Amino acid sequence: MSTLHREKFSSQASPDVLAALRELAAVQGRQFQSVLDDAMRDYLERQTKTRPRQHVMASFASSLEEFDGLYRDLAK
Repeated sequence: MSTLHREKFSSQASPDVLAALRELAAVQGRQFQSVLDDAMRDYLERQTKTRPRQHVMASFASSLEEFDGLYRDLAK
């Protein structure tokens, strides 16, 4: 099993953003640094990917199946 290397850094953020991240970490029973790492990875993914994320496309497809007739009527 490999160990995850982490690098310390210092930055500043809005108190409300930090409070929300700390609360989320507590609710999920996770460490703050783990939640922050996930948030940064999600941000990088959204900024660097040109295609929609898989769960977004799955929701879109589900919506099309459920409301196809309505969408066709609205398009008229």
